[in-house]
Amino acid sequence: MSPDDGTLEDALVRMSFRVTTVLTRVAAEHDLSLTQLRLLGFLRDRRARMTDLAALLGLDKSTLSGLVERAERRGLVARGRSPEDRRVVDVSLTEQGRELAERLLEEVRVALAPSTERLQEDDRRLLTHLLDTVAGRAPIPLDDQQPTTTP
Repeated sequence: MSPDDGTLEDALVRMSFRVTTVLTRVAAEHDLSLTQLRLLGFLRDRRARMTDLAALLGLDKSTLSGLVERAERRGLVARGRSPEDRRVVDVSLTEQGRELAERLLEEVRVALAPSTERLQEDDRRLLTHLLDTVAGRAPIPLDDQQPTTTP
């Protein structure tokens, strides 16, 4: 088979279907939409500007505002002025939102375990490295060295 026969893309699509099914089910079990679950996931380790969230989630401003408002009413997120620029509105998780985001992450890990546990530890590290590379993230190094940051 040649590298251009679509095998890699087909495998990525099949895995995305599996992951999306798991995410959708886990979200529904907590009365969340897939987009709400993604919002909590993005905010798990950071504050984010409304404009950045709109771009990350692929939503227009008014749709994102409604999404954030519903999450605020549930006590999951809070809006506030950015410490760097008071004109900018940031969104962050509340303690309740952080607890739910961690619980969701654990449930997703458990649900994906039948797939991921098939891999040996070295293969798990390699797959993580490759997926991060494909996703455009700084990949986790394959050896035990700490990642180097670039400006």
